[in-house]
This record gives sequence, C-alpha cells and structure tokens, in this order.
Amino acid sequence: MTDITTTVDTYLAAWNEEDPGRRAELVAAAWAADGRYVDPMFESTGHEAFGELAAGVHAGYPGARFRRTTAVDAHHDEVRFGWELVAADGSTIVGGIDVGRVGPDGRLATITGFFGELAGLEEVAV
Repeated sequence: MTDITTTVDTYLAAWNEEDPGRRAELVAAAWAADGRYVDPMFESTGHEAFGELAAGVHAGYPGARFRRTTAVDAHHDEVRFGWELVAADGSTIVGGIDVGRVGPDGRLATITGFFGELAGLEEVAV
C-alpha cells in the first residue's frame, strides 16, 4: 500500500471487522508487523495483539463501528485524522483524533489515539 488514505481506511476497517480471519488480513495490510497502538485506555504491539484489541471493542460495544470524520492529513512519514465510534443506533460513543507514523512500506508503524475534542487546550499556559 502506498496511498495513506487507503491505509487509514483499511486500519479503520480492521477495527470494524468482526470475522477474525478477515480482520487479520486487514491488520496485515494496514500495519507493520511490529506496529504499536496506544490510546488512553489500551495499547498493543503487533498484529495479533491489535486483533485481540479490536475483538475486545466488539465485545464491549456490540454493533458499534468506527468511522473517519476528517480527511487524512499527512506529511513526511506522519499522519493524523479524526474519527468517531458510533453505536448501532447512530449515536456517537466517543470521538477523537489519531496521530501516527507510516513506515517505508506505507503501512502504519505507530498510532496514538486521543479521545475527545481539543477544546480547552488554549487555556494551557506555555
């Protein structure tokens, strides 16, 4: 894969895939073998661990699906995009932003997820 938007959309499809075999194919297409995912609640390294993480989200939020809410913004080997987890009834469970690094082969090397809006950051003194 060389198109980062396709890679990101494949990554999100892996989150959404309920069939473990198909999910493993999507993970392999989107992630480097030693790819690392981290967010405020979870972390995983490698294809198998990410697949288990996605399965846990399915168990905890039956029928929920991730969707991208922004264009994919990328430069050099860095990427960011907005997303939300939507319940089966269409309500938003949580939204956020992912930032990551893309490896030389176009697959994700890292993703760091942040939950919620960025509002309020302007109050932080630097």
